Amino acid sequence: MCGRFTLFDAEAALPKEFDADISFDLTPRYNVAPSQPIVALRVSPETGQREFVWLRWGLVPHWAQDSSIGNQMINARAETVADKPAFRDAFRHRRCLVPASGFFEWRKGERRKQPYYIRMKDGHLFAFAGLWELWKGPDGSPVESCTLITTGANDLVARLHDRMPVIVPPAAYELWLDTESQERGRLLSLLQPYPAGEMDAYPVGFAVNDPKTDDLRCIARLQE
Repeated sequence: MCGRFTLFDAEAALPKEFDADISFDLTPRYNVAPSQPIVALRVSPETGQREFVWLRWGLVPHWAQDSSIGNQMINARAETVADKPAFRDAFRHRRCLVPASGFFEWRKGERRKQPYYIRMKDGHLFAFAGLWELWKGPDGSPVESCTLITTGANDLVARLHDRMPVIVPPAAYELWLDTESQERGRLLSLLQPYPAGEMDAYPVGFAVNDPKTDDLRCIARLQE
């Protein structure tokens, strides 16, 4: 699964990396947690242009009775995302990219789980494969939310967990964001483990366990 990630040193890089302007300020985030607003890139339903938006992490299907279901929808499995009722419509029509600097995973230990920080070796930003949805409350107020797609772990992450978030290669950004594309086979082919050789993982302290802690301590490397 993917339950925490980071996004920092990104405001200047995002327009260049993702070919879209950003109209709001970004605060460095070192411990993004479920239910919080996260930055996502999508194709605007109104203009057809790429746009960065804030989405609540935890997808609320349009047919949900209340928004609390989003707490159970922070991730969608690649193996079932195209067919599961909560995600299949969004998979067809509302795909997005979620920029990140890195993400966390926990390895089981004798006494407690040890957190690890996982990033690209070259330090570049990357993007998770996401889906977004619009839900309207009983009073008509809109909630835009999203989920991150997960797949089987690559050799690096498998030492920590059997799942990892889908990372979309830059060459496939256009295909993933193209809401007109209904090429199910091509889209599903993107939902693979990212090459382990391009990634790095190292242990960090337990500060990241508290979602209220959001500073450099979360990614400080521990000596192994």
